[in-house]
Amino acid sequence: MLVWMTSSIEHTRSEMRELEQLISRIAQGEKEALGTLYERTHAAIYGFALSLVHRPGDAEDILQETFLRIYASAERYQAEGKPMAWMMTIAKNLSRMRLRDAKRTSDLPEEEWERYLSSKPGVTVEDRLLLRAALKQLSDAERQIVMLHAVAGLRHRETAALLELPLATVLSKYARAVKKLKYAMEADGR
Repeated sequence: MLVWMTSSIEHTRSEMRELEQLISRIAQGEKEALGTLYERTHAAIYGFALSLVHRPGDAEDILQETFLRIYASAERYQAEGKPMAWMMTIAKNLSRMRLRDAKRTSDLPEEEWERYLSSKPGVTVEDRLLLRAALKQLSDAERQIVMLHAVAGLRHRETAALLELPLATVLSKYARAVKKLKYAMEADGR
């Protein structure tokens, strides 16, 4: 379980090329490519949006709007090997607009973390309970950084650019979050 959280889901260069090819096909008007891109990336984008807005309904709206924006602006995407960072930037900007417009935040309901984690293969019910308890130990910023790195597979430098934070801040928050998670796991006897 701890290995799952502390190691990022590696997105190989070939996976990134595949995502870029999907975006290129979307730019040519292929709706099937949009569906494939959605299937491959929706969990990471939803999780990130949820970590920002803390409201499941808003996160779902942001997820849908993100893919509408991807479809509308795919021809302007410049392939640089960072399609996830591009999509996460769209989601981040939509989340910020949502928060600015609504001027509201709330705690993330436990059942939403449960639903998100249950979509991850290999994560048992016990793991989900432990992870939910451990994630409560993290600040919102730490949780966002962990989600972007461990779930979305972004590198720390990409996370720093996305969150508009210095790389050193992202690295220290990530290290602190991992320590908190390790401590929570050890306290549970794992």
